[in-house]
Amino acid sequence: MNWNRGIRQFHRWTSVVFTLTVIATFIALAQEEPLVWVSYVPLLPLFLLLFSGLYLFALPYVARWRAGRSAAAS
Repeated sequence: MNWNRGIRQFHRWTSVVFTLTVIATFIALAQEEPLVWVSYVPLLPLFLLLFSGLYLFALPYVARWRAGRSAAAS
C-alpha cells in the first residue's frame, strides 16, 4: 500500500472515531450527573486528525515544489 494512501485511510477512520467520541461526550454530559473527564476523550483523535490533516494538506505543495526542482535541475 502506498504511504500517502495509508495516511489518507488513517485520516478517514480517525474522523469516524472522532465523530463517535464527540457524540458519546454529548450523551455523557447530558446526564444528570455528568462525567466531566469524558469531555477530554475526543482530544486524542482530534490531535491525530490535526497531524494527518496537515500532512495531507501539504502533499500537493510539496509535490509541486519537487517537480519544480527536478525541472530546474534538468
